[in-house]
Amino acid sequence: MSTHHKLIIGNCMSMKEINDEEVHLIVTSPPYFNAPFDYNGLYKSYELYLGVLRSVADESFRVLQNGRIFVLNIDDMLVDGEKYPIVADATRIFIDAGFRYRDRIIWKKPEGYLRISRRSGVMLQNPYPMYYYPDNLLESIIIFQKGKFDYKSISKEIRDASKINIKEFQDNKWFMTLWDMVNVLPNSPVEKGIAAFPDELAYRCIKLFSYRGETILDPFCGSGTTMKVSRELGRNSIGVEIKKSLLQTIEQKVGFNGQSELFNQGDTFESVIREDEKYGCVS
Repeated sequence: MSTHHKLIIGNCMSMKEINDEEVHLIVTSPPYFNAPFDYNGLYKSYELYLGVLRSVADESFRVLQNGRIFVLNIDDMLVDGEKYPIVADATRIFIDAGFRYRDRIIWKKPEGYLRISRRSGVMLQNPYPMYYYPDNLLESIIIFQKGKFDYKSISKEIRDASKINIKEFQDNKWFMTLWDMVNVLPNSPVEKGIAAFPDELAYRCIKLFSYRGETILDPFCGSGTTMKVSRELGRNSIGVEIKKSLLQTIEQKVGFNGQSELFNQGDTFESVIREDEKYGCVS
């Protein structure tokens, strides 16, 4: 089965290129709010950040088929001593957009990922009460659903082709609300300047919440992880990315800049660049 992959270079607050209920699953992770290592702190105020999430939630509800899932990888942020309740605010935004809150999974990163950071290092310099800020090894994977899924709508052939490997499910403890996964470091060669989530996160979500031949959307495409894994798993994909300079990175990662033997050679890729968009694209 050949698959098709479409990259839209533009602002995901509008996804006008995508038809109503065209998408079967959304897996995404917005840039961290005001983090210098992720899009250079693109969002200058918290209200602006939440405004983007509201627009994306509304657009996602429009393009997602009824009964289907939105997976949001996001977490609270500590900025200049103030902790922003992003998980709680994002949950309310998506509920207000019409989604049902289905579940929350905690992603635990390896303990070796962190050394003593500036945040916790303050305690070492000032070993007194009230100086404590813990280093964070956890992120949230929030699962929303649009309506209720009709299980009878999927043919036996597609169900069988999409069957989940129970041994993999059990051995890797997908059944738990705590997922141990190795993260991608911000200074890695491909994801430099982008806080990308690991392939494993996209892999689990796509296997658990979609069928072969369906279409997966990532409105904050980044380096193209969701699109790459979608192709590997025999799904179509759509990515929306505001950073025009990432086009070649995404094309290469998804396997269309020099075909990889891992992919079906009949798969196709197209890119759409909104040159006349009011707010433009960041380079």
